Amino acid sequence: MFLSQTANLGYNNKAAIFYILSPISMINILIFYTLSGINQNNFFVFALSPFTILHFTALSETLHLYSSTFLFYRLTIHFFLCYSRNQNNMRKEYQLLMTTTYDKETDPVLSREDAIAILNTPDDQLQDLVDRAAALRYKYKGNRVSIHILTNARSGNCSQDCAYCAQSCRSTADIEKYKWVDEDKLYHNNDFVNEHHLSRHCIGLSGMKFTDQEIEELARRIRKMKEHGTHLCCSIGFLTEKQAKMLKDAGLDRINHNLNSSRSFYHNICSTHTFEQRVDNIRMLQRLGFEICSGGIVGMGESKEDIVDMLLELREIQPEALPINFLLPIKGTPLGDADTSGLTTEYCLKVLCLARLLVPQSDIRCAAGREVYFKGQEKKLLSVVDSIFASGYLTEGGQSIQGTLRTITDAGFTYEIESA
Repeated sequence: MFLSQTANLGYNNKAAIFYILSPISMINILIFYTLSGINQNNFFVFALSPFTILHFTALSETLHLYSSTFLFYRLTIHFFLCYSRNQNNMRKEYQLLMTTTYDKETDPVLSREDAIAILNTPDDQLQDLVDRAAALRYKYKGNRVSIHILTNARSGNCSQDCAYCAQSCRSTADIEKYKWVDEDKLYHNNDFVNEHHLSRHCIGLSGMKFTDQEIEELARRIRKMKEHGTHLCCSIGFLTEKQAKMLKDAGLDRINHNLNSSRSFYHNICSTHTFEQRVDNIRMLQRLGFEICSGGIVGMGESKEDIVDMLLELREIQPEALPINFLLPIKGTPLGDADTSGLTTEYCLKVLCLARLLVPQSDIRCAAGREVYFKGQEKKLLSVVDSIFASGYLTEGGQSIQGTLRTITDAGFTYEIESA
């Protein structure tokens, strides 16, 4: 009754309720922690106590008008938390407290100018930016990191001329080439995902167009892997609607199709298809009900404005996963001698923070380049991203699965299966 009546009050009256309830809740907090300390269970008893629920209800109504008071309230709560007995749970519980009063409507809505300014953030202000991104990371993804492994199911001999890729028609890189990976390896990798409770098995196939017969061969393999309940994603170029439905019927969950760069820069890295073709392909796949994984590559000579424009396009797409690759120049490709000196850890982290701020509900994945550009900075990295690869990429090696698990746990995060 009381809460329904407050909904009809003006903001001044709501503010009065807020200030009346603040002392009550502060007393409630003080008594609670003095008598019992804190652990993972009684924290939620506190969170559900009547005074606190009432306080947070009024607080949520006046937050945007009384942000400074709310900041003081959060800091006061944190003061009590810091003196609690169970220090190991404090960060998780504090992050939960920091996010319980927010909703989608309070997520940042950045303009293009805002986004460019973020990439120009001075390095000495980077931690503030990381904190902003981390708040959204914990809000939507909690403390977990999803781990994926990638099987290169078809390698080389691609008809496309993508400048970064060792498998393209322009590449002279010394890589293994085959039409289909050995099925034993494919199924072994699939078992590996399940045995280690990883999030997803990602399967890459070189090429942009496929025959219906080739798609049926892939569908047969997908059906076999889905017998174990593995969540599957395929990176497979352009599909006809008929072919996409064949894979959907086989049980394929997700398709990766990266934008790679901005619309205006795309012609610099590929001439055999267009940026718009990629967007059209993604839209068709979304209509059919596929989850979408779509991101890009940083370090190909693009400007900061290009990075922003790519991420703004991805905000319109709203992919379930948004992987950011940081260029690993491969000898034999047109970008084999690219200057990557601008890919400092600080700049790369700004790109990932911007991705989180623009598309906060997506899995933000640090893909290729993680082991190179973030070495020694894994804890800060994982406070922004919630998804990584283990055991390498399509034609490049990467950190082992055991090393990846250690990286995650040493940084204070957990890993778990995302989908069965």
